[in-house]
Amino acid sequence: VQLQASGGGLVQPGGSLRLSCAASGFTLDDYYIGWFRQAPGKEREGVSCIDNSDGSTYYAESVKGRFIVSNDNEKNTVYLQMNSLKPEDTAVYYCAVEWVKYSSPLQALDVMSREYTMWGQGTQVTVSS
Repeated sequence: VQLQASGGGLVQPGGSLRLSCAASGFTLDDYYIGWFRQAPGKEREGVSCIDNSDGSTYYAESVKGRFIVSNDNEKNTVYLQMNSLKPEDTAVYYCAVEWVKYSSPLQALDVMSREYTMWGQGTQVTVSS
Protein backbone atom coordinates (compact mmCIF):
# COMPACT_ATOMS: atom_id res chain seq x y z
CA VAL A 1 0.00 0.00 0.00
CA GLN A 2 1.56 3.23 -1.13
CA LEU A 3 0.62 6.80 -1.99
CA GLN A 4 2.87 9.00 -4.09
CA ALA A 5 2.36 12.74 -4.22
CA SER A 6 3.83 14.60 -7.19
CA GLY A 7 3.44 17.68 -9.35
CA GLY A 8 4.91 20.35 -7.14
CA GLY A 9 7.22 23.09 -8.32
CA LEU A 10 7.98 26.78 -8.39
CA VAL A 11 5.18 29.07 -9.54
CA GLN A 12 4.56 32.79 -9.46
CA PRO A 13 1.79 34.28 -7.33
CA GLY A 14 -1.49 33.93 -9.14
CA GLY A 15 -0.33 30.86 -10.99
CA SER A 16 -1.60 27.29 -10.95
CA LEU A 17 -0.31 23.80 -10.27
CA ARG A 18 -1.92 20.39 -10.30
CA LEU A 19 -0.77 17.87 -7.75
CA SER A 20 -1.32 14.14 -8.16
CA CYS A 21 -1.69 11.44 -5.54
CA ALA A 22 -1.23 8.03 -7.12
CA ALA A 23 -2.16 4.92 -5.20
CA SER A 24 -0.59 1.50 -5.57
CA GLY A 25 -1.41 -1.73 -3.84
CA PHE A 26 -5.06 -0.85 -3.37
CA THR A 27 -7.90 0.87 -5.23
CA LEU A 28 -9.11 4.29 -4.16
CA ASP A 29 -12.78 3.77 -5.05
CA ASP A 30 -14.20 3.39 -1.56
CA TYR A 31 -11.83 5.47 0.55
CA TYR A 32 -10.98 9.03 1.50
CA ILE A 33 -7.91 10.85 0.23
CA GLY A 34 -6.82 13.86 2.20
CA TRP A 35 -4.42 16.57 1.14
CA PHE A 36 -2.19 18.13 3.78
CA ARG A 37 0.56 20.70 3.73
CA GLN A 38 3.34 21.71 6.04
CA ALA A 39 5.22 24.97 5.79
CA PRO A 40 8.59 25.47 7.49
CA GLY A 41 8.15 25.99 11.21
CA LYS A 42 4.44 25.25 11.10
CA GLU A 43 2.29 22.28 11.91
CA ARG A 44 0.86 20.09 9.19
CA GLU A 45 -2.62 21.24 8.19
CA GLY A 46 -5.37 19.55 6.27
CA VAL A 47 -6.44 21.47 3.18
CA SER A 48 -8.84 19.18 1.36
CA CYS A 49 -10.42 15.76 1.35
CA ILE A 50 -12.44 13.71 -1.11
CA ASP A 51 -14.65 10.71 -0.51
CA ASN A 52 -13.92 8.60 -3.56
CA SER A 53 -17.07 6.54 -3.04
CA ASP A 54 -19.42 9.45 -3.71
CA GLY A 55 -17.25 12.40 -4.72
CA SER A 56 -18.10 14.55 -1.73
CA THR A 57 -15.39 17.02 -0.79
CA TYR A 58 -14.14 19.32 1.93
CA TYR A 59 -11.90 22.39 1.70
CA ALA A 60 -10.21 24.40 4.39
CA GLU A 61 -11.23 28.05 4.43
CA SER A 62 -7.73 29.07 3.41
CA VAL A 63 -8.07 27.30 0.03
CA LYS A 64 -11.80 27.31 -0.60
CA GLY A 65 -12.62 28.74 -4.01
CA ARG A 66 -9.04 28.32 -5.22
CA PHE A 67 -8.31 24.60 -4.90
CA ILE A 68 -10.27 21.76 -6.47
CA VAL A 69 -9.90 18.12 -5.51
CA SER A 70 -10.95 15.43 -7.97
CA ASN A 71 -10.46 11.78 -8.68
CA ASP A 72 -9.85 9.51 -11.60
CA ASN A 73 -10.63 6.07 -10.29
CA GLU A 74 -9.57 4.45 -13.55
CA LYS A 75 -6.11 5.86 -13.00
CA ASN A 76 -6.32 5.25 -9.25
CA THR A 77 -5.27 8.84 -8.74
CA VAL A 78 -6.57 11.90 -6.91
CA TYR A 79 -5.70 15.40 -8.05
CA LEU A 80 -5.46 18.74 -6.32
CA GLN A 81 -5.85 21.60 -8.77
CA MET A 82 -4.42 24.72 -7.15
CA ASN A 83 -5.32 28.05 -8.69
CA SER A 84 -4.64 31.67 -7.72
CA LEU A 85 -1.69 30.54 -5.69
CA LYS A 86 -0.35 32.78 -2.96
CA PRO A 87 3.05 32.88 -1.26
CA GLU A 88 1.37 31.52 1.88
CA ASP A 89 0.53 28.34 -0.05
CA THR A 90 4.24 27.50 -0.06
CA ALA A 91 4.66 24.17 1.71
CA VAL A 92 5.37 20.50 1.26
CA TYR A 93 2.12 18.86 0.23
CA TYR A 94 1.22 15.32 1.26
CA CYS A 95 -1.66 12.97 0.59
CA ALA A 96 -3.07 10.40 2.97
CA VAL A 97 -5.74 7.69 2.91
CA GLU A 98 -8.48 6.88 5.39
CA TRP A 99 -10.11 3.46 5.20
CA VAL A 100 -12.95 3.84 7.68
CA LYS A 101 -16.26 5.38 6.62
CA TYR A 102 -17.19 8.56 8.45
CA SER A 103 -20.09 10.96 8.23
CA SER A 104 -18.16 13.51 6.16
CA PRO A 105 -14.82 14.17 4.44
CA LEU A 106 -14.10 16.74 7.16
CA GLN A 107 -14.36 14.08 9.84
CA ALA A 108 -12.11 11.76 7.83
CA LEU A 109 -9.57 14.58 7.40
CA ASP A 110 -9.56 15.19 11.13
CA VAL A 111 -8.91 11.51 11.81
CA MET A 112 -6.07 11.42 9.27
CA SER A 113 -4.48 14.50 10.82
CA ARG A 114 -4.37 12.76 14.21
CA GLU A 115 -3.74 9.15 13.32
CA TYR A 116 -2.13 8.78 9.89
CA THR A 117 1.49 7.69 10.10
CA MET A 118 2.50 6.63 6.58
CA TRP A 119 3.52 10.08 5.42
CA GLY A 120 5.65 9.96 2.32
CA GLN A 121 8.14 12.56 1.11
CA GLY A 122 5.45 14.84 -0.23
CA THR A 123 5.91 17.33 -3.03
CA GLN A 124 7.28 20.84 -2.61
CA VAL A 125 5.19 23.77 -3.76
CA THR A 126 6.88 27.15 -3.79
CA VAL A 127 4.96 30.29 -4.69
CA SER A 128 7.31 33.17 -5.28
CA SER A 129 8.04 35.91 -7.76
